[in-house]
Amino acid sequence: MKVTGVIVEYNPLHYGHQLHLERTRQVSGCDAIIAVMSGGFTQRGEPAIFSKWARAEMALSAGCDLVLELPSAYAVQPAEWFAYGAVAMLHATGITDSLVFGSESGSLEALRPLADLLTDESPQLQQSIRQYLDQGMSYPAALGRAATASDLLSAESAALLGQPNNTLGLQYMIALRRLQSNIAPLTIQREQSGYHDMQPSHDRIASATAIRQMLLNEPEKVAQYVPPAVMDIIQRESNAGRGPVHMNQLWLPLLQILTTSTVSELEQYYDMNEGIEYRLKKLLPSLPESSVHQLISSLKTKRYTYARLQRLLAHLLLGHRRDLLHESMLSQGPAYLRVLGFTATGQELLKRMKQTSSLPIVMRAVDMKHIQMDLDIRATVMQAAGFQPQQIKDLYSDYYHPPMRV
Repeated sequence: MKVTGVIVEYNPLHYGHQLHLERTRQVSGCDAIIAVMSGGFTQRGEPAIFSKWARAEMALSAGCDLVLELPSAYAVQPAEWFAYGAVAMLHATGITDSLVFGSESGSLEALRPLADLLTDESPQLQQSIRQYLDQGMSYPAALGRAATASDLLSAESAALLGQPNNTLGLQYMIALRRLQSNIAPLTIQREQSGYHDMQPSHDRIASATAIRQMLLNEPEKVAQYVPPAVMDIIQRESNAGRGPVHMNQLWLPLLQILTTSTVSELEQYYDMNEGIEYRLKKLLPSLPESSVHQLISSLKTKRYTYARLQRLLAHLLLGHRRDLLHESMLSQGPAYLRVLGFTATGQELLKRMKQTSSLPIVMRAVDMKHIQMDLDIRATVMQAAGFQPQQIKDLYSDYYHPPMRV
């Protein structure tokens, strides 16, 4: 059986994702698809709009055969660690033959020189990158500027770094090299809708960002952009009060952490750098309104992007401290393969993985004692804190909810 992997958030799944899965089968010739999916919180530091169980069900309904949860230690991270954690999980299955990702370039040939450069950064290049980062550039922009200034990269190649799916794809390729994995990277071109487009640009395909906005403001429009099975799940979850969840719903728990923690205590949280803990404390009494959005807008500077600040606040909400998340720990990779759902074909994959996996396969949270699982449970609880009404079995669904079977 030929197996390919995809790395996803499905926040929520839409027709563009379904098209990606169809093309994944075409370009890889696979018989089965394993999806590594973020859990309660996503890469940009937002709570997922629906639970990981609902989103796993969406994935299985759209063509995935096995859904594994990317631990929150890697899910709420910039591209490098997000990619490394997810790729390490696919590598650990021992049965994944290829990894298919979407990119703006649609070509591995265009991305390989960038992957070579990123994998083997010279000390001079690293120093130049740091200089541009100090000027407030994002990492992709700083790398592009440093590489072109050093004549290591053409301006045309550097421009590819300004596109988010290219950046993630490059990090997947780098992770495969660092793991010395035999998984073959494959890419398909992203079409119709940009990663962060706020408005639909096609009559059936819209970005997940645009669909989340619809769910919050114009839910009647969503059905046009998601498969019918996904719409059924959205309606069921919404009717039960299990979403849509957004960051502002978590303002009160965040405010409690900020107001009851001293500056020195805030300093111990992951990614709390350059004295931003002092700015947080200073800004709170003078916010024009009481909301997460207003706090981030007031904190935002050229150096601190919206996504970075949102991840920082997510680290506060999830109790991500420096002593729990550091490079030496992250470089070890995920500690287990947590199963969120599977089809009949996925069940066959799990049988094979019992013989091939280099990590324990976890069906129930109670069976895994590890700090990464503790952090995942925190993420589930905090995401479900946005449900109305709140139910203990939703908050602690990691203990109550079995893997989805479709």
